[in-house]
Parts: sequence; C-alpha cells; structure tokens
Amino acid sequence: MAKYLAQIVVMGAQVVGRAFARALKQEFAASQAAAQARNSAGQHSAAASSITGMSLQEAQQILHVSELTPEAIQKNYEHLFKVNDKSVGGSFYIQSKVVRAKERLDEELSIQTQNKQPPHQKTET
Repeated sequence: MAKYLAQIVVMGAQVVGRAFARALKQEFAASQAAAQARNSAGQHSAAASSITGMSLQEAQQILHVSELTPEAIQKNYEHLFKVNDKSVGGSFYIQSKVVRAKERLDEELSIQTQNKQPPHQKTET
C-alpha cells in the first residue's frame, strides 16, 4: 500500500513539474514578445517615461490633450497651472503633476521631431 501511495505522489509531482515548466516557457515567450514590441515602439519614449516617472498616456490625460501639438499642450498647461496655483486655493500636488506632464509631453515632441529628421541631421543624446 505504501509503495502505491509513493508512486502516486511521485507521478503527481512529475505532472505538476511538467505543467510548471510549460507555463514558465509560455511566460518567457510572452515576456520576449512584449519586450520586442516595446523596442519597436521606441526606446527613447520608454527612456523618457522612466526619467520623468510618467507615461505618455498619463501625461496626455493630465493635460487633457489627445494630439501632441505644442499649441494645445501649452494652452492646457497654462490654464491648469493657473487654476491649481496655491495662492488661489489650488493644489500644489496637482500643479506639480501638471508641470511633470508638460515636461513629459515636451520630451515626446522632441523625440518625434528627432525621428522625423534625416539620419545625417540626427543628434546623439
């Protein structure tokens, strides 16, 4: 009886081990695919997100802009900065988020203009 119980435990461990190995392979493949997709989306943009601590989508939501145009960014930035000024009862925290969002969007605009330049005019950073 103990022999059969030991065999069942060993077989169960083998099944769980194989399932774990298969899941690990799938997760590794998915991770590789996601990393490749991020690289094709632009390494500069990811670097800008890590430097400013804010994603492009978050910055666009904060400043309420759907298209990256300097005029719309500046207009919304000025309005939100004035409205959230501490001297008029605004929030310093929100005002700082507005500033960081503008910095992130300005960085994205500069990345886009660099990518549109011909290769011989590109500046290295």
